[in-house]
Amino acid sequence: MTSTYNEVRAAIEERIANEMAALPSYPVAYPNVPFTPPNNQPWLQVSLLFGDNNYLTLIGPTDGHNQQNGVLIVNVFTPVGVGSAANYTIAERIKDLFDRKTIADQISFDPASGPSVVTPSEPDAAYFQTRLSISFEAYLN
Repeated sequence: MTSTYNEVRAAIEERIANEMAALPSYPVAYPNVPFTPPNNQPWLQVSLLFGDNNYLTLIGPTDGHNQQNGVLIVNVFTPVGVGSAANYTIAERIKDLFDRKTIADQISFDPASGPSVVTPSEPDAAYFQTRLSISFEAYLN
């Protein structure tokens, strides 16, 4: 059983990193890690949002297992002006990694939502952006 938030994060990020290292490969930006987007090339941005935590079992006042809910957010960026096909193809790769899957024996993903088009805040944005959201339940000691 996974025992920490970091183990959940590492299992999810490792799965994405391994997939995005396969051809065609794409760089991935992770929270609090220096990153410079490539010039006019696709890339991804990954975030985990941990949410509610529920008792699964209670053994004594401090022991047992908890269910930790969360959401995996993946933003896919592709060059502007070339259509959405490349973006949706990358999003499909990510969806297939997690959609209704269980990883590391303890992290269960729900069906993916998206890819949803994200309207850029700048009128001359360099990238077409979509967002995938995939909720999950992790089981912690």
